[in-house]
Parts: sequence; structure tokens; C-alpha cells
Amino acid sequence: MEALASLGAGFVSILTVKSILLMIAGVAIGIVFGSIPGLSASMAVALMLPLTFSMDASTGMNTLVAVYIGGISGGLISAILLNMPGTASSIATTFDGYPMAKNGEAMKALGLGIVFSALGSIFSFIILTFCAPLLADICLKFGPVENFGICFFALTMVAILSSGNMIRGLLAGLFGLMFTTIGMAPIDGTPRFTFGLSTLNAGFDTLPTLIGIFAISDILITAEEMVGGKAETIPVKKVKGFGFSMKEFVYHLPNWFRSSLIGTGIGILPGIGGSTSGMLAYMTAKNMSKHPEEFGKGCPDGIVATESANNATIGGAMIPLLVLGIPGDGVTAMMLGGFLIHGLSAGPLLFVKNSDVVYGIFAACILCTFIMLIVEWTCIKGFVQVLKVPKHILLPCILVLCCVGAYATNNRIFDVQSVLIFGVIGYLYHKFGLPTTPFVLCFLIGEMVETYLRRGIMQYDSFANFFTHPIFDAFFFIAIAVLVWSVYKEYKAYYGKKDANV
Repeated sequence: MEALASLGAGFVSILTVKSILLMIAGVAIGIVFGSIPGLSASMAVALMLPLTFSMDASTGMNTLVAVYIGGISGGLISAILLNMPGTASSIATTFDGYPMAKNGEAMKALGLGIVFSALGSIFSFIILTFCAPLLADICLKFGPVENFGICFFALTMVAILSSGNMIRGLLAGLFGLMFTTIGMAPIDGTPRFTFGLSTLNAGFDTLPTLIGIFAISDILITAEEMVGGKAETIPVKKVKGFGFSMKEFVYHLPNWFRSSLIGTGIGILPGIGGSTSGMLAYMTAKNMSKHPEEFGKGCPDGIVATESANNATIGGAMIPLLVLGIPGDGVTAMMLGGFLIHGLSAGPLLFVKNSDVVYGIFAACILCTFIMLIVEWTCIKGFVQVLKVPKHILLPCILVLCCVGAYATNNRIFDVQSVLIFGVIGYLYHKFGLPTTPFVLCFLIGEMVETYLRRGIMQYDSFANFFTHPIFDAFFFIAIAVLVWSVYKEYKAYYGKKDANV
């Protein structure tokens, strides 16, 4: 009841004309940055940070929260309409969002993404408000060994993503792991596979790689179809409201709840991030679905899972930031700077000394989610007009946006070159029938797996000591069970087809 009363006081403190206008502006700016590939939510928060200098602590932090929420949600727009993940968190949204758009269901895909991203955020903010100190204690139990267990579990999900063609999926995943080994090794900083090129020392950045794999490869494929006279304008079916019925909404609720739990849980763990939570939620939804074969072909369940999870990560990442002073991801690291600028010390004492600011932030998180829902719903019909632009005009514009976004990530011309390199790789994957999803998953998780493994071995001397940690044991043996079950299903399916042919 005390937390509820404090939250009510927080709402009272932020319901001023100035504060509401700043939050609306922050959400709109975040959506713009999130929807343009390369201009991530962390970049939006970093650019907004100096503008909060003259504001009071509560107003300044609430504005940054608004940008954060808008930036994470905005990534779904380009992911669905253009097959370009606006942010790393929206990678898995492309798997079913873009196929739905190509099938004429862009409005429905956007509606599902907007509504369930808002619900995922609300879920995590309720958890943040009432359970933050308790969950922060759980967060402290996770060291490098436990984090390695989670990442290893995520890596074994390649087996689920590759169901139906295990060999091709594993081959695609191994290529993803191969690219994570290029550059400076984690922990000791030894150059690996750089071939004497200084530009490779930093390795391949995540966003340019993903932009290349999804966007540039799609441009090449579409251009090839245009030369062959096969490319057609994508139709857009008209819908009412958000594009789905109440019956469909109720059907998706279990998926939303499960995915929001995954997103909040992953968000609490520093350094793992929204891209991992979205992928895990997507794979869990596929594994538990009665029609897993529909995933990747325009299945609404995939959009619900990934958008619920990546937005629920926001509230999860705020928990270690506010309670422990530990940023959960890149955006909350920027927000930690905001606390310091305004003379606030993130950590346990923040709830004692500045409880009004803390509960003002909680209230702002909930209010900004509703603002985001209204802004995106209002603009949904404008978003889909992108699909009506002729291909010969749209494709060059997308190519320019991809290159500008890639360069803006780190101000390196090498990132523009890597976008083109991975675009060609994605095109070759398409030609040889290799799935890109295992490649993306392994590329995202590979570096974290190595980092946490090496840290754990340095701390506990040998890998055998990992098994003295119950949390690691749980994730490790579940991962092994998933692998065994996937191989068994593949074996059974293969010999079932063979017997049928005989």
C-alpha cells in the first residue's frame, strides 16, 4: 500500500503541462530514432542528455525515460515495413513482421506490435514499482557463471530455430560464431583474425551487421526480382482499430505474459540486453506453439512474443540501475549519467533520499507508455504509406539510410563497408537456402558466451567448478535436454519421411 500511495504521489508530481509536453516530445523523438536503422535508443538518450541540464531532476529524468521508451518501441516500424531492425531489440520482429507486411497485413502487424509492446512495458513497470528491491537481490546472485549458463541456453536455441533442416541451421549458426571471433579477444584484448588490418581490431558492430543481413540483402533480392520483372507493389489491407479482434487479443495473452516475464528477467541481468530477450521469447513461443511451422512465414505469435519481451526489458533494466546503481544496458548507462548530472546517486539510498524522484520516474514510465501507444496508433496509417512508394524510388532511399545509420553508430567508414559485406552474405544465404536466424542468434550471443566463460574460469579456476552453482546447473541441463530433444525430433522426422517414401 505504501508503494501504491507513493506511485499516486508520483503521478501528481508529473501531471503538469510542461512535464507532459516534454514527455510527448521525448516519446516522439525516441520513435524517430528507433525507426531509423543505426540511430538507436541509446543514441537518442545521449543526444537528449545535454538538453536536460537546465531542467529539475524529476523533469529531466522523466524526459530521458520518454526517449528510452519511444526508442525501443520505434524499432518495430522499420522492422515490419522494411525488414530493417531499427534497434537491436527489434531483430526478431523482422522474422514474422516483414512476411506479414508482404502478405498485405502490415496494418495488423503494426497494430499487434504497438499494443503488445505497450502491454509488455506496463507489465515490467508494475514489477519495477512493487518488486524492485526483491528482484535486485536476485540480480546480485548472478555472476559470470550464471550469465554464461543463460547465454549457453540461448545459443542452444539454434536447434529449435533449425528444426526441419538441422544441418543447414547449424552451418548458418557456425558462420555467425565465426564472425564474433574477429577483432580483439574479450578479457585479454589479443587481436584475432585481423590479418594486420587495424579496422578489424574492433570487430563487427551489431547494428551494421544486422542492417546488412536484413536490409541490404533484401534490397539485392528485390532488385534481382525487378530485373526479372517479378517485383510487385506490396498490397495493404484496410483494417479497423489495431487490426485484430478481441478474440485474437485474448488468444495472445498467454504468449504476452510469458514473453513479458522473459523480457523482465533478462532485463534485470546487466549486459545481456533486449535483443537476447526478444530472441529467447520468440524461440520459446515457437517451441510451445501448436503450429511452429508457421513461424517465419508471417505468424502473429512471433510479433507478440518479441515485442512484449523487448519492451518488458526496459522495466527490468531499470531495476539494477535504480536499486543498485548498475546499468542493465547501454541506454541505462546513459541514464546513469543523467542521475549524476542532476546530483542524484543511483543505488539503495536513492529510495530514501529522493523517493519523490524515483516514484515520479515510475509514474512517468507508465504515462509515457500510454503516450507511445497513442502516438504510434495515430500515425499507423501514415507508416504504411511507405509500402506504396515505387520500388525504384524506395530502394535507393533505404540504401542511403542504411549507410548513414551504419556510419552514425560509431563514426567509422568501416561500418558502412561491413553493411555491404553482410548484405552480400545475406544474399548468398538466400541463394543457398541457408536460414539467417541462426546466424543472427549466434552472432549476438557468441561474444557474451566467450566473455562470461573466460571470466568464470578466471574466477573459479576450472569449468568443473561451474557445476557447484545451482542456477548454472538449471540452465545448462535444460539446454542439453533441448538439444537432445531437437536431435531426436529431427531423427524421427527424417526416418519417418524415409519410411513413407519406401
